[in-house]
Amino acid sequence: MSRYQEMIQDSLFYIETHLHEEIGLVEVASEALLSPYHYHRVFRDEVGMTVIDYIRHRRMSLASTALRSTDAGILDISLACGFESQEAFTRAFRKMYGMPPGRFRKVFDLKLFTGKTRGGEVQMNSATAIKGWMLTGSHPQNYEMSIDPAEVHHGKASGYLKAVTPMEPNEFATMMQQFRADKYVGKRMKLSGFVKTDRVDAFCGLWMRVDNHVQDVLQFDNMHDRPITGTQPWNQYSIVLDVPAESAVISFGVILNGKGKVWVDSFRFEEVDLNTPLTHMETEYEMSDEPTNLLFEE
Repeated sequence: MSRYQEMIQDSLFYIETHLHEEIGLVEVASEALLSPYHYHRVFRDEVGMTVIDYIRHRRMSLASTALRSTDAGILDISLACGFESQEAFTRAFRKMYGMPPGRFRKVFDLKLFTGKTRGGEVQMNSATAIKGWMLTGSHPQNYEMSIDPAEVHHGKASGYLKAVTPMEPNEFATMMQQFRADKYVGKRMKLSGFVKTDRVDAFCGLWMRVDNHVQDVLQFDNMHDRPITGTQPWNQYSIVLDVPAESAVISFGVILNGKGKVWVDSFRFEEVDLNTPLTHMETEYEMSDEPTNLLFEE
């Protein structure tokens, strides 16, 4: 974990719980005990956008969700999202979503997807495909993955993974994808993504693995030493691994162990410099030089 990541996670939590208040760079930097100038650079490097842009994107996402899942008036939504007028909100919304909020509500009304009253999650078959993603794990039949336009970090939808049937301890599933490592060999790569959880009773987290041609694990991290549990708002998490010369396949995704539900959105996969600390977990045990405890007395 980079020296700033914990601070950024605290900041994102602060932003998420104060989105309906008047906050900006100064307030968020003050919470982090950094100057606005220094904090601006740190936040942009870690999150990929400025504090102001991030707050604007999150407020727009809340607005898009409210438009699709509630009957609140557009003026009320615009004021709740920190805009001084419906006109200013409409201009900002049109710029981000390509259409005014009234039309967006008609086009993406959740009732068209669900056949239910507003506020319902999109119901899809557990085998529903999400482009580029697959559902696997120890007991994937006990889990469901799909998209959820009612719970969004940025854009029009998020992906989710949810436990749907009673399970034995240590059952898990993962929503994942794989791709060739060729373009990334010799580089240090950072996977980051936004995660939200609901009543995760065991463990969940992002994960990433680098394998060679015979499927030996070269680099691996599943956040087991920094798990996400319980009910948590949207926050950003990351994994940093090297891609050695003999790498063939990179796999990544989100894992859910036990009961609960996890949403993911806004993944990024990018090269970082060699000063960025690795999160690699050792997957091999240390071998002794000679046999030991042959009489089982220790």
